[in-house]
Amino acid sequence: MTISRTEVITSVERRRRWSQDEKERLVAASLEPGASVSEVARVAGLHVSQLFRWRKDLCKHGEASIAPFVPVEIGPPASPRELAEAPLTTTARRRKSDGIIEIDLDSGHRIRVDGDVDGDALRRVLDALAHR
Repeated sequence: MTISRTEVITSVERRRRWSQDEKERLVAASLEPGASVSEVARVAGLHVSQLFRWRKDLCKHGEASIAPFVPVEIGPPASPRELAEAPLTTTARRRKSDGIIEIDLDSGHRIRVDGDVDGDALRRVLDALAHR
């Protein structure tokens, strides 16, 4: 039996360690308008999936510091009868189709929130109003 090919391994490739500053700099470069993530990764000498992972981790970390509250508008009080008899106007239809949620409280107040509202945050607001 003859061996036609021989491979000689001359060194062991070591894992490169990236500092937090380097990661942030590369992620920022990849987020620039018109920047190509593949190009940024290629120039830095890392795999594009690693850069996407850093972007995901760093962006998630940045979002954690943002308060989970949403704007709430409390309108003037209205009687329950007015609320029940009020016709659905075209403005109200348009708002509801745009994702606006209107909550009429027993006190006669109306709360409007965006359809993407965080349920837990809204529950805290409603609980705070109930204990007021």
